Amino acid sequence: MRVFLAVVVGVAVEVTALVAAFGAWGLFPTLGLLLLGGVVGAAVVRREGVRAVAAFSEAVRTRRAPHREVAEGVLVAAAGLLILVPGLVSDVVGLVLLVPAVRRLVGGRMARRARERERAVVLNLRYGRDPMAGGVVVEGGVVEVRPEGSGRRELP
Repeated sequence: MRVFLAVVVGVAVEVTALVAAFGAWGLFPTLGLLLLGGVVGAAVVRREGVRAVAAFSEAVRTRRAPHREVAEGVLVAAAGLLILVPGLVSDVVGLVLLVPAVRRLVGGRMARRARERERAVVLNLRYGRDPMAGGVVVEGGVVEVRPEGSGRRELP
């Protein structure tokens, strides 16, 4: 439901931005800006995509977990998709995602989350739980809890 709501809000924002741009600049400058954003974005996505694949290959070659490289590759792909979708706001968001500093920041958060999930899956497998159960198993003692009302005296 949240994804549907995000798509509806995104389409409404895009239509509003296009109508405002059309009203301010006219039809041909607005279309030219959309085409220019798509062409420039596609070229940058191609270059950054090649760079992300090379970083991923290097991480695999040196035998380390490529969490950050995968996150950056996903962000480059998302930026490409946003640039290819017609709209001014999506072009701007896609181009911002192509800035290496922004990608490092967002990719770092995604990589940190992937490492946490990996750690939880490994611990869950070690202790015989469903790998996707979430949380971390912590060894400890069992605390008995009495059923409600068992320790109380009821008044007549």
